[in-house]
Amino acid sequence: MRRPFQVALLVLSGLGLLHASLFTDLFLRYVKEGMRPLLIASGVLLLLLGVAEAWPSKRRTGHDGATHDEPEHGHGHEHGAGSGHGHDHSRAPRVAWLLFLPALSLLFWAPPALGAYTASREAPRAVDRQSSFDPLPATSPLPLTLSDFTRRVQQDRTQAVRGRTVLLTGFVTPDKGHRDSWYLTRIILNCCAADAQSVKVRVHGAAPPANTWVSVTGTWHPGGTLGTASAAAALDARAVRTIDRPVNGYTDDLPLVPSR
Repeated sequence: MRRPFQVALLVLSGLGLLHASLFTDLFLRYVKEGMRPLLIASGVLLLLLGVAEAWPSKRRTGHDGATHDEPEHGHGHEHGAGSGHGHDHSRAPRVAWLLFLPALSLLFWAPPALGAYTASREAPRAVDRQSSFDPLPATSPLPLTLSDFTRRVQQDRTQAVRGRTVLLTGFVTPDKGHRDSWYLTRIILNCCAADAQSVKVRVHGAAPPANTWVSVTGTWHPGGTLGTASAAAALDARAVRTIDRPVNGYTDDLPLVPSR
């Protein structure tokens, strides 16, 4: 790969990282918020390396103090017929051009966030055990995370969630083989998209389109013994409202409204 293209690759990669982490929130599709400073620093470093690589240095000083022309393209020598191999070592393999694809994709076509496709192909994350629970506030509907709702249904011996109207938020994952139910889902990142895990609550009612972010108001759907592991983490939907994807979409926290 010739020097101008090496410079272009460094600059495009740096601009792509800065576009995703500094000028937009695209990086939140792939990594956690805490990674932003490192991504910005990496983008700046790649830009600086591109500038340094582009700096003109076609002449060099030899051991005798004289100035000589420096070849632009490495050791593009060719061996004579007696050497047995007259090939040029200065060119990179053609596959090196594929390095431009991820750089250009960050600038012009960022891969979509993880969603129903990922969640439907993995088992849901097991919620943490909790030995004691505080009384639920009198608010109605009561906002809960999917993990909190699951813990209340399967671990709270006081059965405080029975009959309570709750408000849950997530995106739609189809329930294969069932037309009258679907999964309200949140994906959690520990570090990046590679270690993603999902939390799901089955919702009984008409399913919106897959990957749609919604807030669902409803009550616990009876199934099993409430307060024990046999209880189903399920909801009878009374109202489903479409919402924008929250800023903290890769957490199982109460949603934060996107900034305009």
